[in-house]
Amino acid sequence: MIEDNAEHLGLRTLEDISELILHSHDLRETLQNIVNLVSKRTGSDVCSLYLLEKDGETLTLYATKGLSKGSVGKVQMNTSEGLTGLVVEQRSVVATGNAPSHPRYKYFRETKEERFLSFLGIPLFEHKSPAGVIVIQTRESRSFLPKEISALTTIANQISSIIINARLLDSIRKKEEERAFFEQELNKIKAGTLTAAQGKPQDRKKKKYQLMVRCVAVSPGFSWGKVSIINHTTASNQFSLEKVGSRAEEKKRFLLAVEKAKIQTLYLEKRVAESLSKEDAAIFHTHLMILEDRGFLSKILERIENDFGAIHAVDDVVESYVEAFSRMEDPYLRERSADMKDIGRRISDSLTGNNRTPAKFREKKVLVAREILPSDLASLDHDKILGIISGSGDVNSHASIMAKSLGIPAVIAKWDDIRNISNRDEVIVDGNTGCLYLNPDQKVKDEYERLSLDFNLKRRELDVLRDEPAITLDGVKVRLQANIALFNDVKVALANGAEGIGLYRTEFPYMVRSNFPDRNDLVRLYRKVLEEFAPRPVTIRTLDIGGDKKLPYFPHPLEENPFMGWRSIRLSLEQRDILREQLAGILLASPFGTTRVMFPLITAVDEVRLLKNILGEVRKELTEAGHPVADDIKIGIMVEVPAAVQTAKFLVQEVDFFSIGTNDLIQYTLAADRNNLKVQQYYDPFHPSVLQSIRNVALVGKKAGKPVSLCGEMASDPFSAMILLGLGITEFSLSAPSIPVIKSFLRTIYQRDAEDIATRLLELGSTREIQEQIQALKKTFGLPTT
Repeated sequence: MIEDNAEHLGLRTLEDISELILHSHDLRETLQNIVNLVSKRTGSDVCSLYLLEKDGETLTLYATKGLSKGSVGKVQMNTSEGLTGLVVEQRSVVATGNAPSHPRYKYFRETKEERFLSFLGIPLFEHKSPAGVIVIQTRESRSFLPKEISALTTIANQISSIIINARLLDSIRKKEEERAFFEQELNKIKAGTLTAAQGKPQDRKKKKYQLMVRCVAVSPGFSWGKVSIINHTTASNQFSLEKVGSRAEEKKRFLLAVEKAKIQTLYLEKRVAESLSKEDAAIFHTHLMILEDRGFLSKILERIENDFGAIHAVDDVVESYVEAFSRMEDPYLRERSADMKDIGRRISDSLTGNNRTPAKFREKKVLVAREILPSDLASLDHDKILGIISGSGDVNSHASIMAKSLGIPAVIAKWDDIRNISNRDEVIVDGNTGCLYLNPDQKVKDEYERLSLDFNLKRRELDVLRDEPAITLDGVKVRLQANIALFNDVKVALANGAEGIGLYRTEFPYMVRSNFPDRNDLVRLYRKVLEEFAPRPVTIRTLDIGGDKKLPYFPHPLEENPFMGWRSIRLSLEQRDILREQLAGILLASPFGTTRVMFPLITAVDEVRLLKNILGEVRKELTEAGHPVADDIKIGIMVEVPAAVQTAKFLVQEVDFFSIGTNDLIQYTLAADRNNLKVQQYYDPFHPSVLQSIRNVALVGKKAGKPVSLCGEMASDPFSAMILLGLGITEFSLSAPSIPVIKSFLRTIYQRDAEDIATRLLELGSTREIQEQIQALKKTFGLPTT
């Protein structure tokens, strides 16, 4: 029987819940302690907690006092089922004195709940979205008084907050356990406990060797199983002579092969749209655009006209595109080389009659390949892919993006580390830490079985943060936005809780065409991105080509030092037609969302004033022609060269916001190309001059009352994010998958501590002293050291 004094019940229970949290060791214990306490306080026979899964439709029993313990984790129902589902469906309290007679009653044999007549279900919310249900049941039929329901609703609100925090703390704890385990295993390897695979391949016939390989984590999750090798070369390592016909015959062969490749691409696009989404299928729509691009086709036809055979011509042109993309500094654009390889392979297959049929697995396998292409994942049976190990590529590749969308654990290794893996081997793929275990021993298997059981729970814990703000323990709000380059990135950004687009790299649509896109092409693309993110802001950076980003149809002078040459905004200001057309596309799309324009590589006030004048002229031209244009478009610049840092107090008077581009700022400040291994040791994000520059720009923005954000790799590292916060940066733009990690860390620290740490680092003039301080601080915060 519920206590008579409902107000006393609520207050007393809340106090006790707060107390028991201090004595709970993990999420499961926290939830169990909550139901035990509420059951005791209410005098009920049953108290159960059901939490809503990631799909927003499935309720799972996570803890209970009174029902069968064996039903925890096993009993699940759709929100359209049962009285508990009705609570979520109606987003309100459901109470009845005779549950079995209710039309929505659903009996679960595992729970043995047929003994209980009365039912009271109260919804749990996370920022107005249903998160679960707390259920009270008693054997006898009874009515629940309004005061009782009110008191229990107050308790439910407190429980919602506790569950969010408990999930987060449990996630952090388990990550620390994983880190400690991996360090222990690595030490074993160094000590010789595991036998490194340095022997000759034939040695493996005697005994399977064991190995742990450090890889790049691409798609989170764990998987283990037997291996299946993808080989893009012919089955026999023989060569064949190309039979070349007349020019007319070769052209006809080529154009017919292109049509076949288009049909295959349409099939792949449809297949991915059905299995994933239209956004994921847009990968192949991009391929289709290239197959229809006149510039791409004309280059191949031109070579055929010069007596290249069709196959040779395709290989030559595709290779030129692959090389051009591979040389680019921007990782998003660099990884488009894999798409060109994929397109070239499809045309070549059509020319040679090599009609690849999708591989069919009889059992689930882990894929291993030197390179995974988008068409590989599109054509295979996704249900039979346990994990993916690639010997090349990047987290920004389309294959990596698809693996994330499919929820398949994936890593990228050095090819030399995995080239001797055979179909006889068994592997564990850890897409969280980037560890790959080859033929692991039983201890490693047991540990991963445990981690696997907890993984879905941990993923839900991070998902809890998606709609939560990044607020420090002393109440400082940090805005976390995403960097994107393709429309496909929008889905990933939204899924990770991005509060806007802090950097929209606009180069790719220019890279895949045979000539500059016009305003109509651009407005269609920009509008889609703005609509998807509305009303959150989208910061569109104007064209940033030159340096390592060349356009195949735009002649660029040979420069000894292209990164300090004719590039970025300098090129745009000299090629006004290109700039005006892009600005027109941005302005025409602006009514469909919150638009911000950002200019890169600014070095002087005069540049900004000239750009604002050009933008004003384009706006006037469009409005006079009757086109609607948003009135409140913010204008900003990237601070990425020392000149902008030194003149920040003048530049800030001309713009609405700053964005510090640390990747370029570091290499320009220290005269160290981060891609040059010879000088890589000089590229130091924590160099005193870099820290001082960031601090100075932040102070200028604060004094002027204008926001200063930071985009670059520094923002994706938890410790760096803390230092940046201490330097005065409260807006970050980073890779979307890094947002939950940074958010969870920022919510565990105090800004005042970050400021104290940053102040101490700013007082040091030696990079060695700074690094020593950093390593000590990382240990204090439980972060990995180097």
